[in-house]
Amino acid sequence: MNERDSETIAGICEQLGMVPCERPADADVAILNTCAVREKPQERVLSRLGELNRIRRRSNPDLVIVVAGCVAQIATDELRERGADIVVGPRCYDMLQEALEDLTRGCSLTEGGARPVAEGLPVCRTTNLKAYVNIIYGCDNFCAYCIVPHARGREQSRKPTDILAEVRSVVATGARDITLLGQNVNSYGHDLPGSIDFPGLMRRVDAVEGLDRLRFTTSHPKDMSDELIAAMAELPTACEHLHLPIQAGSDAVLERMGRGYTYEHFRSLVEAARAAIPGLSVTTDVMVGFPGETPTDFDCTMRAFEELRFDQAFMFKYSDRPGTRAERMGPKVPEEEKQRRLVELVELQNEIAREINVALEGEVFEVLVEEPDPKSEGHVRGRTRQNKLMIFPGGEHLIGEIVPIRAVRGYLWGWIGEAEEV
Repeated sequence: MNERDSETIAGICEQLGMVPCERPADADVAILNTCAVREKPQERVLSRLGELNRIRRRSNPDLVIVVAGCVAQIATDELRERGADIVVGPRCYDMLQEALEDLTRGCSLTEGGARPVAEGLPVCRTTNLKAYVNIIYGCDNFCAYCIVPHARGREQSRKPTDILAEVRSVVATGARDITLLGQNVNSYGHDLPGSIDFPGLMRRVDAVEGLDRLRFTTSHPKDMSDELIAAMAELPTACEHLHLPIQAGSDAVLERMGRGYTYEHFRSLVEAARAAIPGLSVTTDVMVGFPGETPTDFDCTMRAFEELRFDQAFMFKYSDRPGTRAERMGPKVPEEEKQRRLVELVELQNEIAREINVALEGEVFEVLVEEPDPKSEGHVRGRTRQNKLMIFPGGEHLIGEIVPIRAVRGYLWGWIGEAEEV
């Protein structure tokens, strides 16, 4: 979602006649689009802001510094004190153009999460082959650790007509792979008149002529339905990839997190999806060191990973986020123990991912060729329907094509392959 927001911000700049430059020292405007989901990215924002201020003092006194995104929403005053000229939250990008037209200084555009999201904003995508399409903004779940509802506001579904218009537009300009975006796509439609829900929306998007691949992220386990699994199994464009965040394998931790499901329920969802969708890859998010997480709780997470065997996982240490319930929870797990648990889990998951890919050597996959491989001359790279990387010998004339490729050698990240004779 952050990448998609960056495309909108770039589109606004482009519409104003601005062009990218290589060095901040040469810029009229420097824009940081930010993420607040963990402490470390927010710290990096402040560090980069300091760097830009030093450039302004030393060599570019007219530089206008803009901070956008989630950190802008939750830390407006601090950013202004640290030298940001324009601070714009995720629901206020339609107001950014006016502020940039005269390079306004001292401007805070953070009206809060209840503000409707504007339609029809310009967009500057980095590729024509793939596109992100927002379907629902914000989140109503308020998990104990999560800053997102505070930063991005409450849930707001886009109208199906607006979504389908955007899908048709990007397909007409060459997009073959579309990802529907939301903090919780499974909540889509609950705030709209009529009976549209996420599986129903998927069926409408699948019917768009010229679309080859349809993906979505993120799917909340507590709201995932049998109808969604059926849609994934039945729709020709729906890719065989499900991202389903587990966050923890311990029911006690899941309850304190406020996730709304048990491990057994999560496991039943994965099993049902794998039974219905042959060749499905399943990826997840997980957090270690949540307040009160005991060694026994962590062991439950390790066992869950051994049992479910995810294709990939995004693994993080818990960090306090301001204003969340978890910030006030205890006891806190010591930093060194969080790090030890993270390393142990990463080692296990890496071993599992490598084993899965090695076991699939010899299988043929459909690959959407995206670009030359930057590390292997004479090779190109692309993604399978399972969202795994494939690198294989080929020329740039293949970019944009969907080709059958046989996996030859499996690695943690995907495969080295060779073209399949057809």
